[in-house]
Amino acid sequence: MRPRFEGLWRRPDFVKLWAGQTVSVFGSIVGGTALQFTAILVLGATPFEVALLAAASLVPAFLTGLVAGAWVDRLARRPILIVADLGRAVLLATIPLAWALDALHIEQLYIIALFVGVLEIFFDTAYRTYLPSLVSRDELVEGNSKLSASASVAEFGGFGIAGWLVQTLTGPVTILLDALSFVVSAAAVALIRSREERPEPRVEGASVRREILDGLRTVLHHPILRTIAVAVLMLEFFGGMYGSVVVLYMSRGLGFDPAVLTPIWAVGGVSSFVGAMLAGRVTRALGVGPTMIGCLLMSTIGALFIPLAEGATLVSAGLLIAAQLTSDPADTAYEINRVSLLQSVAPPQLLGRVNASTRFVGLGATLLGTLLGGLLGERLGLRSTLFLAAGGALLPAAWLFLSPVRRLRTAA
Repeated sequence: MRPRFEGLWRRPDFVKLWAGQTVSVFGSIVGGTALQFTAILVLGATPFEVALLAAASLVPAFLTGLVAGAWVDRLARRPILIVADLGRAVLLATIPLAWALDALHIEQLYIIALFVGVLEIFFDTAYRTYLPSLVSRDELVEGNSKLSASASVAEFGGFGIAGWLVQTLTGPVTILLDALSFVVSAAAVALIRSREERPEPRVEGASVRREILDGLRTVLHHPILRTIAVAVLMLEFFGGMYGSVVVLYMSRGLGFDPAVLTPIWAVGGVSSFVGAMLAGRVTRALGVGPTMIGCLLMSTIGALFIPLAEGATLVSAGLLIAAQLTSDPADTAYEINRVSLLQSVAPPQLLGRVNASTRFVGLGATLLGTLLGGLLGERLGLRSTLFLAAGGALLPAAWLFLSPVRRLRTAA
């Protein structure tokens, strides 16, 4: 029996976007893992230096995110995606080059992370704004689900081999794979043939500052968009705290090698795929609001498993796997619903700025949380910091429960 391709799989241009993103996500997971282990294993980074590396990718995105939103609403989105992909490829390729010349330092990783962060915010803003031009509004959940599912498969494959590649080829060489993946992504996007609707003409005399303020005001005054933005702020703050120390805790605190950790992380790719596949069905049964709240609660439970682990034991490995099986599908289903809801309720002519404004709030919160997590990791210890961050993640669930989002049944 031949496989049946239905829905968006029958749209060649959507498939091209999907294919490019899948390859890019695969390379990014491999490269991102290699970047952290390059700092930890090759350059001997401290907890705060690891947190500073994570923060370095957030600072430029935080500072330029609102400008990115204004420009995305002014310009065609596809060229922005291509330039951002190729720019990241060139920047990342300098890391293995410097390492080969015995000239790699932690400061270079900071600088590369800074500039890659700028290109990433332009790409992400354009990408979320471009998707609605390829699919109809009632296909947004399907489109975001398929893209999340492919990202989950890429996560499984990427984490599955990342540790082996780092130990076999070294971290810097593995980062080269990430650079090549961005070239493939750019080529796939370049092959899209759908004519993109021209952005609405600028209001005469309107400045970038005024357009940015229009986006911020829209988020502030729209009850659903405002609720989403506040939830993003809280979730990203505690997520930044958690993410800044979790790899150090698993590698140094528990004593697991990269070749052991990355297959465990790959389990999250499988569970994320399941979450993406079930997101539409669960949302139809429970509604958008209840699904988002339930997913946040489930994610918090999963995050608590990791700091419960002690030592490089089978029990600890089981707890890390339990975290992947619990948090990752919940995070994926939550994000699918959050993005679809935002794309659905935001005014089309302001979608780029609404995406950028929400991203701006999230990046600022992540930046503060990341730096605080690094400091607390050195002062309170890695484990205590993880418990604190995981507990704080209950706040966005409570916020959504008390908001109008709780009563929403559909995103459209």
